[in-house]
Amino acid sequence: MFIRIEKASGVPVTRQIMNQIRTLCATGELSPNDRLPSVRELARQLTVNQNTILRVYERLTAEGLLERRHGDGTFVADVIPDQLQAEHSQLDQQMDNLVYLATTLGISEKKMHQLLDRAQARLLKQKTPSKGK
Repeated sequence: MFIRIEKASGVPVTRQIMNQIRTLCATGELSPNDRLPSVRELARQLTVNQNTILRVYERLTAEGLLERRHGDGTFVADVIPDQLQAEHSQLDQQMDNLVYLATTLGISEKKMHQLLDRAQARLLKQKTPSKGK
C-alpha cells in the first residue's frame, strides 16, 4: 500500500491518509478483505504519530470502508460503500472527457501531465493558509 504525505500542502495529514485509502479502495488497489498495515507499522512507514493512524482507521471504520477484527487487524470491508464508488465513477468519467478533449486539441500526454500538475499546484496553493494571517 503506497501512501504519500505532502506536508507542505496545507491539507491535514489525517485527511490526506483517509483520502488516499479511500482512493486505493475505490480503484481496486485495495480489495475487500485485504489486510491493512497495523497502526504502529503504518505510522512508522509514514513517520506520523500512531494516534493519527488510529484516528484514520476509526473514521474509515465508522464510514463502513474498513472493519477491525479483534486480534486480526484492520481490513477493507467486504462491501465498499456505494457513495465512494459513485464518486470515483463520476471522477473517472470526467477524466475520460478531459483526456478526450485534450487529445482532440492535439495536446500530448506529456503536456496533459504538465497541465494536471499545474492545476494541482494551484489548488494546493489556494488551500494553504497565508503566513502571518
